[in-house]
Amino acid sequence: MLNKFSRYVCQNCGYETSQYFGRCMNCKEWNSIIEEEKSSVSKKNIIKKSKKSKLFTEIRIQEISRIKTGFNEFDRVLGGGLVHGSIILLGGEPGIGKSTLVLQAASNMSLSHNVLYITAEESLEQVKVRWTRLNQRNSNLKVFAENNISMIIQEIKDNKPTIAIIDSIQAINNSDLESASGSVSQVRSCSSELQKFAKDNNIALLIIGHVTKDGTLAGPKTLEHLVDVVLNFEGDHIASHRLLRGIKNRFGATFELGIFEMLENGLNEIKNPSSNFTNKENIAGVATTITLEGTRSFAVDIQSLVNKTFFNNPKRATTGLNINRLHQIIAVIEKHVELKLYEFDCYVATAGGFEINDPSSDLCVAISIISSLLNTNPIKDCAFIGELGLNGQVRKTNNMKLKVEECIRLGFKKMLIPQTDSEIISKFKNTINLIEVENIKVAVSIALKN
Repeated sequence: MLNKFSRYVCQNCGYETSQYFGRCMNCKEWNSIIEEEKSSVSKKNIIKKSKKSKLFTEIRIQEISRIKTGFNEFDRVLGGGLVHGSIILLGGEPGIGKSTLVLQAASNMSLSHNVLYITAEESLEQVKVRWTRLNQRNSNLKVFAENNISMIIQEIKDNKPTIAIIDSIQAINNSDLESASGSVSQVRSCSSELQKFAKDNNIALLIIGHVTKDGTLAGPKTLEHLVDVVLNFEGDHIASHRLLRGIKNRFGATFELGIFEMLENGLNEIKNPSSNFTNKENIAGVATTITLEGTRSFAVDIQSLVNKTFFNNPKRATTGLNINRLHQIIAVIEKHVELKLYEFDCYVATAGGFEINDPSSDLCVAISIISSLLNTNPIKDCAFIGELGLNGQVRKTNNMKLKVEECIRLGFKKMLIPQTDSEIISKFKNTINLIEVENIKVAVSIALKN
């Protein structure tokens, strides 16, 4: 027996209700609820039990084989490459270069694998124009322009590719649903069908998704739970560098970072990011720290400008750093170094606008600010690592070994660090001068003794 009933679904968060509201009760968004019709077939489900529970000792694991994308940076974030039968979701702001990255990777992979690129937003001619601009001449890549989910799945069945690419999931629609493409119900339905088909046929599926104005992936949260890997492609439209960040990965480490540079002929990977975010000039207001992203460490310059304020409330501004962290660091400086920063405007920025979330950069930020205030150069060829406690102590940080090794590779002669394991000190004592400091007052006296 076929029954039809109406439901009201929020197009922002996927919240369902039996009646219309002008404002979503879940996400508080106005005018985001629309009416959708849903058909239900009442029938008895017959369940045939074909699987049995197993002990862990009885489970046999096959070795995971990976497909190289042609970009070492892309492979790094994926955990070594695409896994057969995995679902990857790539999000990012419009125009940031998602389609460029995927098209270049698809062209590289098509030389040794059967790759199908499905474009739901552009025509074949538009994709060919981009492909030509990227100088992708030698390629066996197949392109299919369609936005109907049934025809897309049929094309994948006919071609039997190793890798299928969907650009983008918000442009695909299921004709059985009355809602428009990009709605919560459409995204949920289409992604579920694609996920089931890809898993059943052991196809690596790469899906491009849109983001909301807040920078989060558009569509229902279930979209992120359906996939194996979630990647975010970030960057400034003005700056040339682009960051590929892993948010979720069932086959590798999360929060890995790949760095690319956008050029006229497409994206180039940056193999030595420290060279892009540092400049070894020894000037007042600039200090260098070693930050960790995933399993990768690299150097970043932190720049500060401290000026006498002409207003009752001094200005605080950051680029690449959390503003609340800056307020906390300034409070620690005023309390424990006894400098009157409330009389000064303070501007802090990372080189290239690179976003740093590692708390071990606190000491470097403090040294940079005080260096600018006193107009004194920090000690030469030195990196600063350490988290600042509210009592002024320089706290121990994780992964110190990786950070010391990166400093040695870059040619630094000294490092100001918190008290650390004696094994690390003895291991590197002949290659770099590791100066242990207990609190910010001692660190400042050593860093600015010039």
